[in-house]
Amino acid sequence: MLRQITDDLVARLRGLSFAPPVSHVYNPLIYARAPWDTYCRRYGQGSPEVLFLGMNPGPFGMAQVGVPFGEIAAVRDWLGIRAAVGRPPRQHPRRPVQGFDCPRSEVSGRRFWGWAKERFGTPEAFFSRFFVANYCPLLFIEESGRNRVPEKLPRSEREPLFRACDEALRRTVDQLGPSHVIGVGRFAEKRARAALGERRLVIGSVPHPSPANPRANRGWAPLADEALRQMGLEPWNPRPE
Repeated sequence: MLRQITDDLVARLRGLSFAPPVSHVYNPLIYARAPWDTYCRRYGQGSPEVLFLGMNPGPFGMAQVGVPFGEIAAVRDWLGIRAAVGRPPRQHPRRPVQGFDCPRSEVSGRRFWGWAKERFGTPEAFFSRFFVANYCPLLFIEESGRNRVPEKLPRSEREPLFRACDEALRRTVDQLGPSHVIGVGRFAEKRARAALGERRLVIGSVPHPSPANPRANRGWAPLADEALRQMGLEPWNPRPE
């Protein structure tokens, strides 16, 4: 069950520590567990063809509401999830957790879930073929308030983190049984290959929808469509005329 996988991952990550320049670490699988559990219970019970794999939480997405690429309006209004969100034990003053009351929009999530809604219409149609998870559930924040991505951590911190996340990913794949694991961005694809390389799976990636990706700023949805086609996937369900 995804719930047990989450419990075990949280337990393994609890013992890790991270040195400067990281000053704060948020784990929404703890303080935003209620919306995460709702998401898994509602949309993670089937046998999807594709597991989309993100990197780690964004400060205005999953870090706020516990759902991958969790742009708040999309989670609340399209996915239909609204649940209690607590707070991390230590908050960075420039990155407060406000839950569903956060006024900021997560651009990556707005693009990702906007694409899903446009192509599939309903969450049920989308999740009949896809599930979305993050490789790493932790958000790393530097003293300045800037994000630090997992791959930029020193090796001594990165390796135990990746071992725990690799194991959780393998168990998630065992639970859901997808035929494709598709990273949202190259980092997630690289970690999927490292963790799952011996499995009989199609592993690839779509471009990341982040505003830091200039190509995504010119239109992310067509890029995602084309990447999926190249992996033999027609990304949308036919709609009636």
